[in-house]
Amino acid sequence: MAIATVLSGAASVLLASFTYIIWRNYLAKHPFDNIPGPPRQNWLFGNLGQLFDADAWDFHQMLADRYGPIVKIHGLFGKRQLMVSDPRALHHMILKEQNIYEEHEVFIEANKLVFGMGLLSTLGDHHRKQRKMLNPVFSINHLRQMIPIFREIATNLRDAIAEQVKHGPGEVNMLEWLTRTALELIGRTGLGCSFDNLKEGGEHPYSKAVENLAPVIIKTFLVRQFLPYLVKIGPASFRRYIVKKTPWKAAQEFSSIVDVMDKTCTEVFEKKKKALAEGGEAVMEQVSQGKDIMSILLRANMAASEEDRLPESELIGQMNTLVFAATDTTSGALSRTLLTLAHHPDVQEKLREEYKQAKAEKGELDYDDLVNLPYLDAVCKEILRLYPPVTGLGRTSRGDSTLPFSTTVKGMDGKEINEILVPKNTHMGISILACNRNREVWGEDALEWKPERWLSPLPSSVTEAQIPGVYSHLMTFLGGGRACIGFKFSQLEMKVVLTTLLESFKFTPTHEIIWTLGISTPKVKSSKDGSYSLPLCVELIQEQDA
Repeated sequence: MAIATVLSGAASVLLASFTYIIWRNYLAKHPFDNIPGPPRQNWLFGNLGQLFDADAWDFHQMLADRYGPIVKIHGLFGKRQLMVSDPRALHHMILKEQNIYEEHEVFIEANKLVFGMGLLSTLGDHHRKQRKMLNPVFSINHLRQMIPIFREIATNLRDAIAEQVKHGPGEVNMLEWLTRTALELIGRTGLGCSFDNLKEGGEHPYSKAVENLAPVIIKTFLVRQFLPYLVKIGPASFRRYIVKKTPWKAAQEFSSIVDVMDKTCTEVFEKKKKALAEGGEAVMEQVSQGKDIMSILLRANMAASEEDRLPESELIGQMNTLVFAATDTTSGALSRTLLTLAHHPDVQEKLREEYKQAKAEKGELDYDDLVNLPYLDAVCKEILRLYPPVTGLGRTSRGDSTLPFSTTVKGMDGKEINEILVPKNTHMGISILACNRNREVWGEDALEWKPERWLSPLPSSVTEAQIPGVYSHLMTFLGGGRACIGFKFSQLEMKVVLTTLLESFKFTPTHEIIWTLGISTPKVKSSKDGSYSLPLCVELIQEQDA
């Protein structure tokens, strides 16, 4: 009798909760009701399946073309949301009221599970405390010291590819090599350890884990929408037991990847901490001789006041966060650049000539010489504008807010809308892709790849738009207190690797390539297994040609 009463009560609570959700998301009036947008695809996930489909490029372009920079979409259980690419609205969210528009709870909970309490897993004052500790290690002065390591790794990459094509032009999967290179770059300069010397030996388990993480994140997208609820079910040990026992392959893969990443970073951290404690020769025997990001961060943390010091669990969290943030995005950007240059041999040759001439005049280029090569800089900026490695992000309003627009929106009732009330706990999407391709800002040729646009002063439509991005009027690296902390590191990686490769090789396309949305990754369109790859024909430039 007692059990029946409990079950009956539980069923009543579930029914009441479900009824409330339906009423709130489908029947109750909402400030977004008058904002145009696409119809929901289904009652449970709204438009989420369309928005986050790996091949949703056309859907996102349709949103921008048909509905403009402010679009109403439907999320979980039909909850009304906004997709935003309007410059003034973004300025308000990213800068003016950044303390209200924080990361989505799904994003935070997923990052806690994968990376631990790193920079991508914290909010508010906690995030600002971590960022304060990390900011100095990404200074330009520190980046200047990294140039020799960057060049050494880029040279190893060049030599490895040269070995493959020494007998003549051949097809090379450049995604594989660029991913390995990006991981080694952040491994050496970030963690102070080598995961892949690009020469001999098998693949390190950590390399494999990082390589497989992004595909698994995509596979588990819809389930991750329930994470804020799932993490409240029982203790962590119970949830871990359930995951281990589930027959879902993606969940098993996710769990294994997280275990490898956590185990590796913990081991690296303990060795680094021991070396710093011993000092002297112990530090110099490390791969980076104590000049890597984490060694500098550990020393700074030891010297910090009790109030500013970070616990060890958060330092380990930063390690996993740095590696993931710097690997797939960098390899994706480099892959997109090489493919684009393969389709534009004239641009490829112009870059080669610019670099060759600069070296003839100055010898080996230092940091300032490299970052100031005008055509190389223009090519990189245009790649990052038109093809941002991460195409969108989410936010949640932690309080009521009035969001202003720079572009007038024509409401469903025909009336003009210049601002809108955003209620507390509203999910918002930031379309990096749509903002970077906004025709009202960048002109009618916004969808064309034109590096030359960066070689002359940008039009007033760009400079006066107040786009809140931290980099070149673009949203590629976001802006405000949650801007990409390593965006200068990323640019330096791109330029060192590109110039090293272009000096030695010519690249031409071999297959039709398609790209996934989200964390943009290439694959051959005709591929039957759907695996990620970027095959290009690579030809070694002979000394007389160079």
